[in-house]
Parts: sequence; C-alpha cells; structure tokens
Amino acid sequence: MNRPFVESCEQNRDVIHQVIQPYLKPGIEVLEIASGTGQHAVYFADLNPQIRWQTSDRAEYLPGIQSWLTFTKLQNLIDPILLDVCLKWPSQQYDLIFTANSLHIMDDAEARACINGTAQCLEPSGFFIAYGPFNYNGGFTSESNRRFEDWLKLNNPKSGIKHFEVLNEIAEQSGLKLYADITMPANNRILIWQLETLPDN
Repeated sequence: MNRPFVESCEQNRDVIHQVIQPYLKPGIEVLEIASGTGQHAVYFADLNPQIRWQTSDRAEYLPGIQSWLTFTKLQNLIDPILLDVCLKWPSQQYDLIFTANSLHIMDDAEARACINGTAQCLEPSGFFIAYGPFNYNGGFTSESNRRFEDWLKLNNPKSGIKHFEVLNEIAEQSGLKLYADITMPANNRILIWQLETLPDN
C-alpha cells in the first residue's frame, strides 16, 4: 500500500517529541488537528502507548492517514475524523490538542477558528501545542521564513506565517494562557497554551 510521505516530518519528529513528551501523561486523550500524512501521529503514538491519539484532517487527507494507521496497527491510534476548523468540531473534550505546520497554511479566519475551536474542545487545564514558524514584533525571524511565506502565497494568497502577538490575543480571548514559547530548529517554534478557564461563548 502506498502511504503519503513528507521528509520534513521525519526530520522534525524527534525534536518535537522531546518537547511534547512531558505533556503526554498516562491515560490522556490527544486530538491532532491537521494530521496531514499521519507520520507524526504514528511516531508519537508508538513511543507513547500510555496515551490515545485521535487523528483528524479535511476529507482529502483522511485516506492517507488511514493508510498509515492500517500499516502500523497501533492500538492507541484512533481512526481519523473529518475536521475542518471552520465547521463542526468534535463533541468530545481532550486533555491535549496538538497541531504541526498547519497555522501558516490557514488564512486568518481559519487560524482564529482553529484557536477558538481548540479552546472549546479542551478539558479545563488542558494544553494546546502548536509547532511551526511564527512572526514576532511585526516581522519575520529569518530570511528563510520570508522566502517560505512567498512560496506559501504562490499556492494560496490568503495563507502566511502568523504573528505570535495576534495568535496570543485570540488565545487569551478564548480562555487560553500562554504556558511556554520554545525555540526549535530551522526557525520554528513550539507555542503551548493552557486552558485555565472555560470561555463564555
């Protein structure tokens, strides 16, 4: 069976796992937004059999994710569910929600919907962990990120690297408080927010 493969997932999975592993407590339920190829899901679930990992994405990506789950046969990996951040979210609450290299693919409205939806789906004191490139103080953190944004906009003019300050303001309005901002290789970051109080809406 042919399975989708992205080299960058193989390159960044270990450094991401080093950061998120302390949050993968025994028995927790994890939702991954935009699982993509499914490579991160199978890697993290295999290393952490004590958790349950729910994959999700838009419809066109679900067969590829399922092909990885079928191949690995991991008991703690849940079949992918359809999740468009601007549409219906799962009714279940999760202890941790993770996403990698997705926010810069989204337009501004989708990024806002992603954060708002995440806050609604988190258990109190749950964590939202997002990996990828982010802008700070109104600008790019590297020339390579600037070039990457140019490439993104060739595919979708509404996409682009998001500004940390804007995302954090949306998160705070949703009841999420910044817990950590961690420098990662290749001009990426990991942002971690924690839901301290449930949002009113």
